[in-house]
Amino acid sequence: MSAGWFRRRLLPGGPLPAPRAPGPRASPVPYRRPRFLRGSGSGPADASRRRDARPVRSPARGRVLPWNAGYAEIINAEKSEFNEDQAACGQLSIRQSEFGAEDEEWLTLYPEEFLTGHYWALFDGHGGPAAAILAANTLHSCLRRQLEAVVEGVVATQPPMHLSGHCICPSDPQFVEEKGVRPEDVVIGALENAFQECDEVIGRELEASGQVGGCTALVAVSLQGKLYVANAGDSRAILVRRDEVRPLSSEFTPETERQRIQQLAFVYPKLLAGEFTRLEFPRRLKGDDLGQKVLFRDFHMSGWSYKHVEKSDLKYPLIHGQGRQARLLGTLAVSRGLGDHQLKVLDTNIQLKPFLLSVPQVTVLDLDQLEPQEEDVVVMATDGLWDVLSNEQVARLVRSFLPGNREDSHRFSELAQMLIRSTQGTEDGPTGEGQVSYDDVSVFVIPLHSRDQGSSGH
Repeated sequence: MSAGWFRRRLLPGGPLPAPRAPGPRASPVPYRRPRFLRGSGSGPADASRRRDARPVRSPARGRVLPWNAGYAEIINAEKSEFNEDQAACGQLSIRQSEFGAEDEEWLTLYPEEFLTGHYWALFDGHGGPAAAILAANTLHSCLRRQLEAVVEGVVATQPPMHLSGHCICPSDPQFVEEKGVRPEDVVIGALENAFQECDEVIGRELEASGQVGGCTALVAVSLQGKLYVANAGDSRAILVRRDEVRPLSSEFTPETERQRIQQLAFVYPKLLAGEFTRLEFPRRLKGDDLGQKVLFRDFHMSGWSYKHVEKSDLKYPLIHGQGRQARLLGTLAVSRGLGDHQLKVLDTNIQLKPFLLSVPQVTVLDLDQLEPQEEDVVVMATDGLWDVLSNEQVARLVRSFLPGNREDSHRFSELAQMLIRSTQGTEDGPTGEGQVSYDDVSVFVIPLHSRDQGSSGH
């Protein structure tokens, strides 16, 4: 990672560690928490295995995150003493570069930064924290590199060209105009490529170090007056305003991506190794169902039809379970993310990776058109929060907290802490409903009105 990715004076925690070069003798990925949590005074996050003794951790007062964003986290899961969530944030410094075909290296054309932005990311690990730690160390570098390769398109004006402007694709402006290609489309492409590049790095690193695991990824990037939210997994981001709650991401689970997954099994049936059926039925079929008429649907179907049960239909379903209990090949609850290159169905050689996408869905929020008000925020959180709270419940908590705490410079981290405490199951908590989350929870609260103040660098 280049030293220019973070400006130390803007993020007292200093830069994230540079990603290690993968190699045959790579050491195991060491467990760590985000550097911006150092000095938080909360004590060790894994001090106790009792849920009620696990502290909520936030950055120390006086430690400023980009846009004065707030952050909090907690370990809830009894399955591990480690927090499988990871987080990263900082300032992006994009330089204008090009790829040298002869020596196959990126050449920096202008050593000074050409474009700046900001970055917040949450990674929810499974199968251990290693993949999430690698993603927190690596994805920002992949994104910076991808943006530097297309920075001219990011800052270009849209056609028709003006005398003082530049086209995204000077060699064929007519194509750009006909296809409606905008600068934000180039940023979206950079995010998509960065996720894929990061996934490849994680695969090499984990293989070299003898570790396994995967993670979901939820990233917010501010650039050129827009906020890009990229999601691969089941974490969630929402926009909360005084009179609006707007989802900025969609969860990717075996159920939400049923048709894509079924179609892949149709095109490549060997992926199921004769152990699974790609068809969906209302329930797991048994021997007594042979010859019976049952509902089913295949990859090309949004609706349902009938068929007579055959012996092949009795195999274990490709997607089993409903709602939060749905599993891909009986193993994984998400259908997009990073890592999981070594993950196999228990007691088989069937790999899950072919069914998993590392490509994110990207939502774009135009901040200039939005004209953010003082208490407009984006809440990003891992699924441990959303298992317990709805978008509307989170919005109510945001609206009830912020107006009375305008003078507290640490209020956005205090709000993140309150959101986490509302998942701890106390009847007298903020929601008064006694909900309990048994998963790790990490939360960013990003105040949109602060983007031109303090640490924004704009």
